[in-house]
Amino acid sequence: MHPSIHFRAIAEDEPGERWKALFDPAWPFYRAWFLRSGAVARPSFLECRRAMRKHMPELVPTWERLVELAGGGDLEARFLSLWCPPPYIVGCSQAVWVDAQCVHEPMLLRNYDFSPALLEGNWLCTRWTGQRVLAMSDCLWGALDGINESGLAASLSFGGRTVSGDGFGIPLVLRYLLETASSTASAIAILERIPVHMSYSVTLLDRHSQWATVFLNPDRPVEVTRRKAVTNVQHEVEWPEHARATRSPERLDALQRQIESGAGAPAVVEALLSEPIYQPAWERGYGTLYTAAYAPRSGQVSLHWPGESWAQALGAFDEGRRDVVFRGPGHA
Repeated sequence: MHPSIHFRAIAEDEPGERWKALFDPAWPFYRAWFLRSGAVARPSFLECRRAMRKHMPELVPTWERLVELAGGGDLEARFLSLWCPPPYIVGCSQAVWVDAQCVHEPMLLRNYDFSPALLEGNWLCTRWTGQRVLAMSDCLWGALDGINESGLAASLSFGGRTVSGDGFGIPLVLRYLLETASSTASAIAILERIPVHMSYSVTLLDRHSQWATVFLNPDRPVEVTRRKAVTNVQHEVEWPEHARATRSPERLDALQRQIESGAGAPAVVEALLSEPIYQPAWERGYGTLYTAAYAPRSGQVSLHWPGESWAQALGAFDEGRRDVVFRGPGHA
């Protein structure tokens, strides 16, 4: 059997029955993950509520509504806060492509690498806090990558370090900045004040062609860089076993060469769909599950797989479903 994912495009402005229909079947699996070290290993409801109110007050009404839809339980509320969750380790490659001739708009391009069994596959178009957001969902309301109607695109990757601390899981941080930020500068300001529980890199691009890659760590100051390409290495390899398993240095070298070559965006997308950047290691939990291309100025978004793509737009989002089977190198 080849691994497969059912990708779904779902529109729901306010949290309601459609979100609940996603939560109910997924909750037993997330509950097991959240409790794998026992309930006492996770922060209490009061600690989670305090963290949400302090760091993400604009999201509190949405969090409370989602908790209500999830049944109103203590455990559900703690999980959905994503305050000090269990470790969250992925692969991923991401880059900012800029047209050297200044003819085509810049794009944020990324590969998401993880286990097929653990990706929700929900492409959510929402208006939870006022502005429209289109994002690939994780932890049922967090975001792996996405774009908002202010013209800000963002994506995340694991930073390649084992250190952990008190902070939020990165999918909720990404959701928060897509809900509340309007530019790369305002997103950076958010990232500079919100604690994260592990090491991550976030790449940002806005409609004014301002971009940055931000290195986040629980034990180091936030660092804003001008890296156009990043995998799972910030400055140097600090977790050699992970770097070897995910081919992080090789992916970074190949991606940097593509970005610096002057090739057009379609050529870079094709490189993202080819080894070594594309990873067929699905059985080991680090396979490439999708390639995403974000054009913030026009609001255009597309997902790509070998031999297939799915285009959307913030202003013309179409619900639907794509069933993707991962067959390995050389198979569309």
